[in-house]
Amino acid sequence: MMDNMTNFGGWAPGFGFVFMILFWGLIILGIVAIAKWLFASLSGAGMPKERAALDILKERYARGEIDQEEFEQKRRDLVG
Repeated sequence: MMDNMTNFGGWAPGFGFVFMILFWGLIILGIVAIAKWLFASLSGAGMPKERAALDILKERYARGEIDQEEFEQKRRDLVG
């Protein structure tokens, strides 16, 4: 009778193995998630992309900061 009480009727060792696999699976999944988050933040993912120089030039012209002659000259310099 005591042997059955310590062994839980023989079903506990099987569930122990399942829980061990689940535990290590969650640990590995957590490490992978943290690594992806760190690499994404280091590489700048999610950050706004730099505006192209030609887009900035067009905005300056639209705001009236530069005239048409200066715009055309700088656009030729940028395009090549």
